[in-house]
Amino acid sequence: MKLFSKEQMYEGDRLTVERQNISSVDLMERAGEQVFNWMHLRLQGAPVPIHIFCGIGNNGGDGLVLARYLILDGYNVTVYIVNCSNKRSKDFLVNYERIKGVSKKWPTLLSCKEDFPEINKNDIIVDAIFGIGLNRPVDAWIKALFVHFKKSTAFTLSIDIPSGLSTDTIPHDEEGVVLADFTLTFVTPKLVFFLPQTAKFTKQWDVLDIGFDAEYVQNTTTEASLIGKHEILPRYLPRNKFAHKGEFGHSLIIGGSYGKIGAVTLASKAALSVGAGLVTAYVPKCGYIPIQTAFPEAMVITDADEEKISHISFEIIPTVIGFGVGMGTHLKTTTAFEAFLKHNKVPLVIDADGINMLSKNTALLKLLPKLTVLTPHPKELERLIGRWENDFDKLEKAKNFSRKHQCILVIKGANTITVFDGKLYINTTGNPGMATAGSGDVLTGLITGLISQGYEPLDAAVFGVYLHGKSGDMALEAYGYHSLLATHIIDYLGDAFKDLFSQPEPIPAHNAEDEKQ
Repeated sequence: MKLFSKEQMYEGDRLTVERQNISSVDLMERAGEQVFNWMHLRLQGAPVPIHIFCGIGNNGGDGLVLARYLILDGYNVTVYIVNCSNKRSKDFLVNYERIKGVSKKWPTLLSCKEDFPEINKNDIIVDAIFGIGLNRPVDAWIKALFVHFKKSTAFTLSIDIPSGLSTDTIPHDEEGVVLADFTLTFVTPKLVFFLPQTAKFTKQWDVLDIGFDAEYVQNTTTEASLIGKHEILPRYLPRNKFAHKGEFGHSLIIGGSYGKIGAVTLASKAALSVGAGLVTAYVPKCGYIPIQTAFPEAMVITDADEEKISHISFEIIPTVIGFGVGMGTHLKTTTAFEAFLKHNKVPLVIDADGINMLSKNTALLKLLPKLTVLTPHPKELERLIGRWENDFDKLEKAKNFSRKHQCILVIKGANTITVFDGKLYINTTGNPGMATAGSGDVLTGLITGLISQGYEPLDAAVFGVYLHGKSGDMALEAYGYHSLLATHIIDYLGDAFKDLFSQPEPIPAHNAEDEKQ
């Protein structure tokens, strides 16, 4: 799913009005009606008091349309106009007049703290105050209104975006943003719903279709995309009946040190479990018996050093190399890494201490093959690209780093974001239970194993992140957040693959004869 920017949403509005030969008021009517349909489906006429707070721009106009539909359907609605300036949009004024024609109780004007209405915890607040166009901090009294919302503990529904939240900056004062229980956003989700510093302002969200011009939606290229099952399916490479292991490549996992051989075991098992034809682990001598015992399907090559990687040499010809898990950054290991990079021509997936060694000696970045995949967690990313001021600055630095070094960055987190060529691929799978030791090693193995089979590195990164999260989601059902282990993610990979092709269960046919019996 594409994530439109603020500017692209405005352009979509304009083209929809132009190409469908409608007015902007008509498009506002669609938006408000869709919010009403969503609410009505869930409330079914319940007498709960609904407080609709409308700004004086187009977001407020959406709220007025919603209020009119709710009033006409008999709901208990009170409308408030948050009178924050003298500039009212034309479409707001049109709907302000329209609502006067359906209710004897005209909207209440709010302009200071003393005007705030009483809101009970079992009421519903609809926030239609500010939309995506807000580009300034809110006034002090409006911030006090938002605090009033929070103190009421009433269910808060925001229209399009929580008021006070910008689409492209981080709020300086969190009290100046509505904390929404649910946001109904139009056309596409907003990038801020997926960033650590801003996702907290809406607990859940849903997308409403307001009939945007189909050609514009289809042909517009966006910087960010949301990755779910429908985006992953076209990337899947099917296997034919006569396939054999030689067609799916040879993954080499290089890593490990004394006490950290488990990392290589996890990455190796993940690479084979995701479909690599062959997997070899390259480890210090101390890792030979543990890997042969724990994972008999893997082949093992050992370094001359007993406890660490000190010299990388092998006779096999791997398709792809996963590098760095559990490796450590000993001087001899760093020297071996540099020597390896100078001669390597094989695609790379680099994680953990491989990234840390690159951060300490940035000259090594010039030796990376094009389209190398780097999979840093937040602290490793900071070492790699430098400190950032906020999430938007982080993404900008990541895009610049990716362009400069022609690499693919996988920024691990709640919504893991893959960065390449100025594009952001935001993952939708995964859960907090995956914040556990070894989870990142599994991801390294997954991406390595996918490249081994012939997936392009970008597709392998995006697909691997999705499978990693989906497997974790399925394991969660069996183990819960606290008991989920990295090995469980590997165990559920088969289910994650099968889920790609699963269909929703059909609704049983209605049979009138059964009711008679």
